[in-house]
Parts: sequence; C-alpha cells; structure tokens
Amino acid sequence: MITVESVDIIDKEYEIEDFGSLSCDPFENQKTIQYAIDSVSKLGGGHLNLIPGIIETGPICMRDNVDLHIPFNCYLKFVKKEEFYHTQMFNYEGMDAIRTNSPISIHNCTNVAITGSGVIDGCGDDWRPIKDWKLTPKAWQAKLNILNEYLDEKNTKLWYPSLTALAGAKKGRDNITLEESQQYYDFFRPVLLSIYKSNKVLIQGITSSNSPAWNIHPLFSTNVTIDSVSVKNEYYAQNGDGIDIESCTNVEVKNSNFAVGDDGICLKSGKNKEARKIAIPCSNIYIHDNVVYHAHGGIVIGSEMSRGVNNVYADNNTFIGTDVGLRFKSSMGRGGVVEDIHFDNISMIDLIGEAIIFDLGYSLEKMKSEKLDNDTFETEEDIPYFKDITVSNSVINNCNTFLKINGINEDTVSNIHIENVSFKAKTNFNLLNCKNIEVVNVIDNNSNKVINEVFNA
Repeated sequence: MITVESVDIIDKEYEIEDFGSLSCDPFENQKTIQYAIDSVSKLGGGHLNLIPGIIETGPICMRDNVDLHIPFNCYLKFVKKEEFYHTQMFNYEGMDAIRTNSPISIHNCTNVAITGSGVIDGCGDDWRPIKDWKLTPKAWQAKLNILNEYLDEKNTKLWYPSLTALAGAKKGRDNITLEESQQYYDFFRPVLLSIYKSNKVLIQGITSSNSPAWNIHPLFSTNVTIDSVSVKNEYYAQNGDGIDIESCTNVEVKNSNFAVGDDGICLKSGKNKEARKIAIPCSNIYIHDNVVYHAHGGIVIGSEMSRGVNNVYADNNTFIGTDVGLRFKSSMGRGGVVEDIHFDNISMIDLIGEAIIFDLGYSLEKMKSEKLDNDTFETEEDIPYFKDITVSNSVINNCNTFLKINGINEDTVSNIHIENVSFKAKTNFNLLNCKNIEVVNVIDNNSNKVINEVFNA
C-alpha cells in the first residue's frame, strides 16, 4: 500500500494581526501576509490564522513549517495587477517555458500546509480566453458588447480578457523572448497553486477556485496530501484543470470534489524527448473517495507522460456528467511507459463520451512517413506505451462508448484487464491497435449479456 508522510506543524498559533493589519489595499495585504509567513517560519513554524472577511492580495510564497489557515467565511482573492506578476522561465509540461509566477507558490519547501474551510479565488476570469462555443449566444454577445476589441480577428471565436493577452496570442508563444515577455505577462497564465520540489505538503479543507490555468499543480514533489478540498472552475474555463500531479512520488488525493473546465484529477510526467532526460516518473499515487462533476475527464493520465507513470491506485471515486470517465492520452513523440495502474469501485453516471478511453493520437505509419522531415521521432523511445492496467468492481450508468482504444500499434496498449463491471452504453467497444484486452464478467445492461472475452485488434 502507498504511504504518504504527513506534515508535522508544531502546535503554536499565530494571528495575522500579530504582524500587521489587513485593509482594502491588496498591495499592503500582500506585504503583511508575506511578512507573517516569513516570520512564523523563522520562529520555528506554526499555524498562521487569517481572519474572516474578504482579503484582496497579491501572490504569496509559503515557507518551511508553516500552516496558513484560511477560516470559514474568509475569501482570499488574488487580484490581477501587473505589478504583482512577473514572467520567468519555469518547467511546464516537462519543458522549459515562459510562465507567470503563481498566486500561491510552495517552492523548495518542507513541511507546509494550507488548511481551513475558506475560499481561494485566483481571479481566473481576468486571465483566461474564452471560446464562443463554450458560452450561450447571449453570454458570448455580452462579452463582445463590453470589450469587442479583445476579439482575435484571426479567430473570431476566441475572446481575450485584455489587450496584452491578445497581443501575446497574436505574436505567438514561440516568437516571444523572455526579455520581452513581461509586456505580455497575462498571456503566460499561471497555475493557481504551484507546489514545486517540495516535501511533506498538505492542502486540506479549502475551496480552490477560479484559477488562471490549472488549479493545483504539484511538480517534482514528494509526500503531498490533498484532503477534503473543493476545486471549482466554470465549465468554460480554458485549461482549467482541477489537479495535475506531475512527476511526483507519494501523493494522496482523498475526500475531495472537483467541478472544473478541463481534466479533473490528472497525472502527468512531462512531454517528449526533453522531458525524458529527467528520470522522475509519477509514481505511488493513491486517489480515493472523491467526486468529479463537470470535467473533460474524471481521472486522466497524460497526455504528458514521457517520464512514465506507475503504481497508481484509485478506488471509491464517482464521476457525474464528465465528458469521459477514465482517460488515457498520449501521442507519438512522447515516449514513456504508463503501467501498474489499478481502478476499483468507480461509479460513472451520465457521461457525455467514453467510460474508458485510450487515445494515442497518431498512427505508426504517420510517424514513419514524417521521420524524413521531422527529427522529433528518432527512436523506439518516442513511442508511448500503456500496459498492465486494471478496472474492477465498477458501474457505468449511461455513456456513449464503454471502451475505446486508439493505439499506435498493438503493443502500445496491452494487458488491460476489466472485471466485474456493469455498463449501459450506446456502443460497447471501439478498438484499434491493441492486444490482450481481457474482459471478465462485464455486464451489458442494455442486453443483460455477460461478456467474457479477450480482444486483440
């Protein structure tokens, strides 16, 4: 069984007023909160208690041995002002990339917690672009009526919340240098809560909401616990993932609920050849007793999985109205191996698409034809693999397709075992390029047929 080390904050209480008063000025509030966090850490650690009410602030950085306690009826809002945010090089999706600093950073820390029952608001609506098809016609027109000059004229179905973000999109991410990137700072949207190269981290009880990009992002970290957290984004939130656990070891996600604009609970480990230079897979992950509402996927692995994902256990989770239930995704060029993954006791209700999907994107033939002109695909290591994955004791009540597999060749998706599962779907199986897909005591509730079969396609 996976064991995650717990935080151990000393039993000493501090009040935010001990370090200064809070006001309506987010600049002063940022200074006060950061000073308090720094001071409590220097004093040996403890619980720093914020006060109820609306607190507008700028970005903060956590320090060793501090629990930032956000009590009930405390609304901690990270307002978007250019003075607060700076562009920098950071590891994103396994590669060096320009990013803006996060509202909350837990970087190179040990023994850190954010607890309570208050709300964190990342002001994501002030950062994110919106696609017209994700809004009702009336809501889309309201955006145009307010700020129609923020519409990308090359893509009239994409609206930006600021001229600087629109200018960054027009210039293109690959055409912007770090030296000039600050003028497009809000184009490089940050994750709301960034956990980087840290050990023993607890996020408990809070509501994390309205993120500029991903909501919670542990990266290169160990012993991370997410407990009884509500993660919320509007369904139209671009890149509004719930939690993205990337190249981490010993992580537990439990008793939490997610209603987000992209994937709900996602496991990643970087992408492509550059990521594979760092041998840190995502491993020893335990996901249990969670509910995922609207999301692109309930539990997702990929598409960045190039360093590998292994030893994952998920049980007693519920997906309600998600696009997809269990979503595995990658593409040629990523490489990496996803293996030793176990799902048990999952309830999936009214899914829009597939209950279980493996989508590896490109075909092997396409990869071979592109080799002459594209040095991205040089070796066998560029091919991703998903294998030794089990789904058991689960119920799917309404979906479009029960199981869909789109592999690159038959070896890329193999040894998938599905047992003691009942489902109701419009289509049972859609399989391409896979082998040893073992289905045991699986009940099709449309026909009351019990399926026991091994598929190779």
